[in-house]
Amino acid sequence: MERARQIAILGMCVSALLAVLKIVVGNLAHSAAVGADGFESATDVFTSGLVLAGLILAARPADENHPYGHGRVEILIGLLLGFILTCVGCGIAWHGLTGAADETRVPASYAIWPLLISIGAKLCLLFVKSTHGRKIGSSSLMADAVNDGIDMLSGFVALAALSLALYNPARFLRADHYGAFAVGLIVIATAARVIYESGMQLIDTMPDDQSMQRIREVALGVADVAGVEKCFARKTGFKYHVDLHLEVDPEITVRESHDIATQVRDTIRQQLPWVADVLIHVEPSPQEQRQPRSRVMPG
Repeated sequence: MERARQIAILGMCVSALLAVLKIVVGNLAHSAAVGADGFESATDVFTSGLVLAGLILAARPADENHPYGHGRVEILIGLLLGFILTCVGCGIAWHGLTGAADETRVPASYAIWPLLISIGAKLCLLFVKSTHGRKIGSSSLMADAVNDGIDMLSGFVALAALSLALYNPARFLRADHYGAFAVGLIVIATAARVIYESGMQLIDTMPDDQSMQRIREVALGVADVAGVEKCFARKTGFKYHVDLHLEVDPEITVRESHDIATQVRDTIRQQLPWVADVLIHVEPSPQEQRQPRSRVMPG
């Protein structure tokens, strides 16, 4: 978790430096595309701050009023990021369109350099955030990584638009502003994706079929487990909570069935680190599915 916080702080610092560089150079060089990309980077400072706050709050331990922990705060932060990106994208797109009609000045060629620097820096941040976000299962850190990827794409779009304006100002002078408009559309599309993915987690969408099958396989691998009738999982932050209906021999004692359930729970948590806890309901197995019993030692 400490590593994730450090990454979020690093993202804020890098985005702040890039924002200042692109906004200043964009104004001096009269490039709307570079300026728009700079304002998008300025928004990244705020969004990275939200990610940092979400990571801190989500890491708080469970308490009496939050027995599942505070992990869903992190999902809410991802949802909030999506709405913020929507507003920013609309603003950038509107500014790009409204300024195109009155443009008369050719951008300076040195405006290209901030875009190249930004693309390289965002590539590094994308790799670091996505790798660590996937490792700890952080939706907000992954959303921030996606945002860095979109920053790279918007940087390429701004670079292409600026290059057209510099290559043939007589024909493509307004291309720089249209590039700013395209950057806004890219941000809006990114926001829609972030909102969708965060919303799916918020409504308890189950993990992929392969992950669910893996839970069943681990449970069935424990001695004296006759079958798995039902298996559900929901994400409560960084990890999943699993509800499992376990089938055992109906002739065994309550203590033996309890020991089997405990062993299944412990085995799943050991072999599947993305599972936070397992709630097991023990049921009698159908007559035809019973397996030969092997004595379960109380644990």
